[in-house]
Amino acid sequence: MKPQHRHASGFTLIEVLGSLALLALLLLGVYGGIRAATQSVRAGEAAIGRLDQIRSAQMFLRRELAQTLALPFAKNDNGENLYFIGDAHELRFVAPLPGYLGRLGPQLQQLKLVPNGKGGSRLEMSFAILSPDGSGAKSLGEPEVLIDNVREGSFSYRGADTDQQPGTWGDTWPDGRAIPILVRIDLKLDSGDGWPLLEVPLRVDPSAVGNQFNVLRGLNRGQVLR
Repeated sequence: MKPQHRHASGFTLIEVLGSLALLALLLLGVYGGIRAATQSVRAGEAAIGRLDQIRSAQMFLRRELAQTLALPFAKNDNGENLYFIGDAHELRFVAPLPGYLGRLGPQLQQLKLVPNGKGGSRLEMSFAILSPDGSGAKSLGEPEVLIDNVREGSFSYRGADTDQQPGTWGDTWPDGRAIPILVRIDLKLDSGDGWPLLEVPLRVDPSAVGNQFNVLRGLNRGQVLR
């Protein structure tokens, strides 16, 4: 009686290679899904971070501008005190910083739009301590970047209303001896994120022009309104 030979069952090389190819495609699909989900999460986090940055910048600017003080930081050619200087891309004023940052007293603050080297601009804030003897302000270091990648931006100012007509908006503040009643900051960002139009009322009496009594009266009124 001849012995029966059992043939061993198994996978052929083609079947193994086919299985490996299917597994590779499956892993590639899983990796693509994970990568897309990761990018989506990162994009969401970046958008949230950008919105938080915009919100924080607006809150800070609103607070500081609203607390503008009638304290002189420079003089014009006639030796008269200047309390507020502004044009379309730069403004200067005196205000206290919040909390522990204000331990050094009211500071000269400069808000400025400067080129960022990438075809746009950035919004910077710098600070300086006022000298008691009036010899000039001492810088407190490098400017802080509030918002980067600004495509377009401008500052404008509105003066006090008169009996004849309401105050009008202008891209310069021509008389630094007075303080505007409103400051507007209008920005368009490269990212497409919305910058809500920021219009801040200043609490100091804007009629304080070259008169120390009026300046102090405006300062007192601003403190009462707080």
